[in-house]
Amino acid sequence: MADHEGKPDAGGMSFAIVASRFNDFIVDNLVQGATDRLIELGAAKDAIKLYQVPGAFEIPGVARKLIDAGSFDGIICLGAVIRGATPHFDYVAGESAREIAHLAARSPVPVIYGVLTTDDVEQARERARPNAENKGTEAAAAAVEMAALYAELKRNLSPDA
Repeated sequence: MADHEGKPDAGGMSFAIVASRFNDFIVDNLVQGATDRLIELGAAKDAIKLYQVPGAFEIPGVARKLIDAGSFDGIICLGAVIRGATPHFDYVAGESAREIAHLAARSPVPVIYGVLTTDDVEQARERARPNAENKGTEAAAAAVEMAALYAELKRNLSPDA
């Protein structure tokens, strides 16, 4: 057992979900899975705010604004980039992942990557099934655990502690 790990309790916490509208037939299931899991773990429904953006490329910009606002205990980034016949997939998937990772490494709150990058629609559907395997659900659980760990670290590592 670890000396320090986040507890799966979202009570009293607030979360932002930044979700792409592109491929909404997939992303909507990710958002629902994330929202349901946050509530299951104790978050109040009104403590979960959804911010929608056109595509995965726009997610990091909005996530940065939300981090700067300082109103949330965690940010969950959700989207679906599905490979097509052009190199567009590589640019969008790579840049959104890189920028979200950059934010996560520097943010005072956890920023969770929940953007699917799949070769086809069927793979995306498999990862966003309602009431089954759902990467939005997993992203929300990670956000809660990491928010609790960040709070513990802040308490224990603070010079005032």
